[in-house]
Amino acid sequence: MEKTERDIITILTADSRASAQKIAAMLGISQAEAAEKIKKLEREGVIVKYTAIVNEDAFDEENVEALIEVKVTPQRGTGFDRIAREIAEHSEVKNLYLMSGAYDLAVIVSGRSLKSISRFVSERISTYDNVLSTATHFILKKYKVEGALMGGDESNERLSVQP
Repeated sequence: MEKTERDIITILTADSRASAQKIAAMLGISQAEAAEKIKKLEREGVIVKYTAIVNEDAFDEENVEALIEVKVTPQRGTGFDRIAREIAEHSEVKNLYLMSGAYDLAVIVSGRSLKSISRFVSERISTYDNVLSTATHFILKKYKVEGALMGGDESNERLSVQP
């Protein structure tokens, strides 16, 4: 991958709304060249999706997220890929990662309630034959998501207790 393409990825990662015109100006290339390189990166699957990061606390959305650790038995010929694809197909699953360490898969899920996520784990994830164990961790508060700080104008300054 050439430097210009890497630079485009860096810009779009920081701001997915950056236009080809803005990217071209930042990189000193033509708008047509920037647009073509973006299309090429999309065709090749380097750029998969454009998205917005939403502070759900400010959005007042009642939603629960959890990190589920999943330990599985890898399958001959496919390793972890087959079970990961099957788990990823569930609409509740937002992110799924193969991990090193005590568990094999980290699954980020979203649901309307603690109960709905608990039910998802017990009725869907745990029922796969090669799932050995799960551990569910509910996300209580997000401080930083994809490099963006969440939260309001909270100040870290201490109040003086002296009169």
